[in-house]
Amino acid sequence: METPRPSEAEGQEPRLRIYFLPNLLTGANLFCGFVALTKIVEADVHGPNFNQVIRHALLFILLACIFDLLDGRVARWGGHESPFGREFDSLADLISFGVAPAFLVHRIVLRDVFVRNPEIGWFIASVYLICGALRLARFNCLSLMAGTGGGKEFVGFPIPAAAGLVASLTLFLMWLDDREFPFGTWRYLLPVIMLLLSMMMVSKVRYPSMKTLDLGARRPFTRLVGGVLFVGVILVLREKILPVVLPLIFTTYLLYGFVRPRISRQMRQEIEEEPEESDTPSAGA
Repeated sequence: METPRPSEAEGQEPRLRIYFLPNLLTGANLFCGFVALTKIVEADVHGPNFNQVIRHALLFILLACIFDLLDGRVARWGGHESPFGREFDSLADLISFGVAPAFLVHRIVLRDVFVRNPEIGWFIASVYLICGALRLARFNCLSLMAGTGGGKEFVGFPIPAAAGLVASLTLFLMWLDDREFPFGTWRYLLPVIMLLLSMMMVSKVRYPSMKTLDLGARRPFTRLVGGVLFVGVILVLREKILPVVLPLIFTTYLLYGFVRPRISRQMRQEIEEEPEESDTPSAGA
């Protein structure tokens, strides 16, 4: 005889916890991904403002990365992490960081590179999308299993970082194109990077999740000044250096996964801002 669950025995339905602010930020992430995808699809290749529309799409993908960074942090700060938020976040990520970048690279680069064999371009874009979906599915499973990659580390390259690298590199290529840079064989670089990112997303290389980064913690004064100056320079000279700085940031994070196991624990803690066990006050304190 089947034993009813406690909620069924009491005649109550299971209560689904949905927290407003974290899911609002996730919704903003999804909205940015949808707008980026719409602009990419509707952009007229032969139109005079094609590059401008694509740049707007790139900025929406990068803005989605910011919302994705904030929603999880807001949920953890308020103690509002939930299975619903995790699933909603993955669905939003698949659109903003899977479908939109795949369409973007195919529209801008792949179909021009593989003019005689357009199915190759679609195949490369689909490999990226499928690996991104597998990456998100594995992350959700590992998040439910203690000690398997759902805590301080990501197993595989995170899909938001992959999308950020794709978008920033595309922005960089358009920046070079405006300056009439002779691409030649360099145009084949982005398809290779797409395949590399696809493999890295489903790899077992571990990356810091930065979940332990405490933005409210005290920082050395020199580091604070350096951070403020860096942001100021980016804002003032964004059109000149942003297309160069963004790819460097995402590429550095990609390469850090390979360097990370080979550096000392102390250096890793300093880079990732992980507090020592002894520095964390106990509940009694």
